[in-house]
Amino acid sequence: QVQLVESGGGLVQAGDSLRLSCTPSGRTFSTYDMGWYRQAPGKEREFVAAISWSGDNTYYIDSVKGRFTISRDGTKGTVFLQMNSLKPQDTAIYYCNALLVRWGDRVGSSKPPIHEYDYWGQGTQVTVSS
Repeated sequence: QVQLVESGGGLVQAGDSLRLSCTPSGRTFSTYDMGWYRQAPGKEREFVAAISWSGDNTYYIDSVKGRFTISRDGTKGTVFLQMNSLKPQDTAIYYCNALLVRWGDRVGSSKPPIHEYDYWGQGTQVTVSS
């Protein structure tokens, strides 16, 4: 069974840090762009960050820019999300997924076109208390 397994979530205080991991199972995703999403209670799932298959390109939504860093281990295919200076509004279930990102179609600093594959895992809960 092909899946992505998220881990590393937890309960922290505002200002703390967490490092999330996304580990592939059943196949490698080394040639895929990858991304992190989150879903807060009562809200729709929200895109957070993406990284190209090579690791050379990244994109973040404005609310996490400068605080979160997406990276990947090319050898193992694991994708990470380093989250610093966490805020209560970062509280959500965090998911990773394989993507096809049209990096070349970006206009300035805008979000590039993204196609989402259907490899959603169970997610990992991040709770930030004030």
